[in-house]
Amino acid sequence: MTKLTDLNIATARDGLAKGDFSAAELAEAYIQAVEAGRDLNAYITETPEVALERARESDDRRAKGDHIGAMDGIPVAMKDLFCTEGVLTTAGSHILDGFVPAYESTVSANLRSAGAVMLGKTNLDEFAMGSSNITSYYGPVKNPWTGSDGKDLVPGGSSGGSAAAVAGGLAMAATGTDTGGSIRQPASFCGIVGIKPTYGRCSRWGVVAFASSLDQAGPMTQTVQDAAIMLGAMAGHDPKDSTSAPIAVPDFEAAVTGDVKGLTIGIPKEYKMDGMDPQIQALWDQGIAWLKDAGCNIKEVSLPHTKYALAAYYIVAPAEASANLARYDGVRYGLRVPGDSLDDMYMNTRGEGFGDEVQRRILIGTYALSSGYYDAYYIKAQKVRTLIANDFKTAFQDVDAILTPTAPSAAFALGEKQDDPVAMYLNDVFTVPTSLAGLPGISVPAGLSSDGLPLGLQVIGKAFDEGTLLNVASKLESAAAFNHKPGREG
Repeated sequence: MTKLTDLNIATARDGLAKGDFSAAELAEAYIQAVEAGRDLNAYITETPEVALERARESDDRRAKGDHIGAMDGIPVAMKDLFCTEGVLTTAGSHILDGFVPAYESTVSANLRSAGAVMLGKTNLDEFAMGSSNITSYYGPVKNPWTGSDGKDLVPGGSSGGSAAAVAGGLAMAATGTDTGGSIRQPASFCGIVGIKPTYGRCSRWGVVAFASSLDQAGPMTQTVQDAAIMLGAMAGHDPKDSTSAPIAVPDFEAAVTGDVKGLTIGIPKEYKMDGMDPQIQALWDQGIAWLKDAGCNIKEVSLPHTKYALAAYYIVAPAEASANLARYDGVRYGLRVPGDSLDDMYMNTRGEGFGDEVQRRILIGTYALSSGYYDAYYIKAQKVRTLIANDFKTAFQDVDAILTPTAPSAAFALGEKQDDPVAMYLNDVFTVPTSLAGLPGISVPAGLSSDGLPLGLQVIGKAFDEGTLLNVASKLESAAAFNHKPGREG
């Protein structure tokens, strides 16, 4: 019999419906897996009691013939950026020590309403700031995949704990958040599927804020079908979030037909960069060939302002972060470090509570917003952002979706780029433009590097057209037939 932890959402849903196993048995199998896999440091807080309680509630609903939700009995992990009522929420930061919210984020509440079972809260780069999951106060997360030299690898970031949990069999699926690539890049590094929905598709209410005009929650799963199921359960209009789109949630799973014949796929010429890793180029070429074979038309498109995207992002995001993180002052919740005066207490708390990367971004953001520099930096970056969004708008007049690599490399060794922030920021070169434009993007595992590490392809879609996005991704998934697992050949 298949091990319960080898199932995905779709197969587990079928098994639960047939009575092959109970939700409690499924939860128990994952609780044991989480305990056995603690060396990955994927979780900050494990919640086995919550998981078993919700699993038993799911079993009771089935026994009584009550309504069964789309995620009923499915064990998932929550990125520790989502506020969870009665459960420690840290954002990976020392400054939120002991913070136990009295309320539930909309996304986690939606998943609970759909019957999902919470296994715990996953590790992340502090306040979601990072591309490697090494900035967490709770220590780095290890990628379940290891390098050919046996070195520990980063899982990507900031949703590295979620990606490692799904890839390592410590959760059937997990939530992530994506500000500039924080779902898609770790999905690529860990060999799983990760989708950043259109900005406004999932509520931001109750999600600890990094950059409010960019942050978006999304699912991290084993398959594209699973991503469609989970996104349907997470999404929806939320009046508590002024940026939540009042748009109905379609049946994403029904959109995944695998029939992409006649669709036009754009290939942006600006993403073919000097010095690009030949393996990444080869994978991209392979993806183009797969879609061509499936009956898609391939068309080169131009996104001329792509080269300015990273620079604009690293002004806009830190500026918004500096405003959002001003609320952490040691007065009302979390860490408080005493001082001789109120100002001393503020400085001591923030100096000790925030890690180096968070402090770096607050300083960059505060500088960009300061008198005399606001127009030169922040306003100019916002204008560039508009130009990038317009580039996509023009391209999407001629194409249905755009295909690019997800990341410029496979996962790198822990500590490798730690002392070079710019090298770390370059990890987001293919994902940031999509975020600035507020568009949906998905990463699908499509091949292995010469070192045997997963590489992903990214599909970018039109705003609120996640159905087409998921369908194209599903075709890539079936063509790639990626069945490799960490530590062994598939």
